[in-house]
Amino acid sequence: MEYWNHIYEHFNPIAFEIFGIKAHWYGIMYVLALVNALYIGKIFLEKDNYNFTKKELDSFFIYIEIGIILGARIGYILFYDPYTSYYLTHPWQIFNPFNKDGEFVGIRGMSYHGAIIGFFIGSYLYSKKHKANFGKLMDLVAISVPLAYVFGRIGNFLNQELIGRETDVSWGIYVDGVLRHPSQLYEAFLEGVCVFIIVYLWRKRKKFDGELILVYGGAYGLARTVAEFFRAPDPQIGYLCCETVTLGMVFSFSMFVLAFVLWIYFYKTKTLK
Repeated sequence: MEYWNHIYEHFNPIAFEIFGIKAHWYGIMYVLALVNALYIGKIFLEKDNYNFTKKELDSFFIYIEIGIILGARIGYILFYDPYTSYYLTHPWQIFNPFNKDGEFVGIRGMSYHGAIIGFFIGSYLYSKKHKANFGKLMDLVAISVPLAYVFGRIGNFLNQELIGRETDVSWGIYVDGVLRHPSQLYEAFLEGVCVFIIVYLWRKRKKFDGELILVYGGAYGLARTVAEFFRAPDPQIGYLCCETVTLGMVFSFSMFVLAFVLWIYFYKTKTLK
């Protein structure tokens, strides 16, 4: 257990380096997450008869990936980054992977909730252009994403970021000499595995197209809210209230409430187009 407690002291977040460009484990996990989501999507595409072709799914994947990357990065700058005004006046720096010294550091700072907004915009544009059933697209996404999210959180853990709150549990991880919850792994389980199980079991009882994305939104929002109790707040923001409430908690619980309200509304109308 001692080795586990001090694992960050023995682990290099950089997987390898080519021509001075460092490849981080987080980036590798991100790629695996995308591949996993597409693979699972194609499995359920045939298993649940969504009436989309694999070629159409590949095209849709490009739309949402662009939306997710743009939304995640811009969302982070608007919601979390302490230099928001700088980026708004220097927008070309938003995706600059080099620091001021010319060193390649990658693109740092992504917001899940910003990614959600970008995802919905990309999905809406795709459905309008290709006249696809928006509700069914959302159902397919809802079953495809959760397990892929596990890779993302493992990537956060390997990248030694989004650390947990201080603790005295035996399985804690030392970060700069302080024992903390491995909250990234809690999130991988709660937001990934548990949410997948809920959506997977619900898919056979859904009453309208698009219901699964609302189930996903509600389940994820609740799971993330719980996980936030073990996750340290972003240092540039801190706690919003009572040394407990974080901005991520507020966003996540709001996501749960919104998904629940929309589920009630669309359950009555039996459609989401």
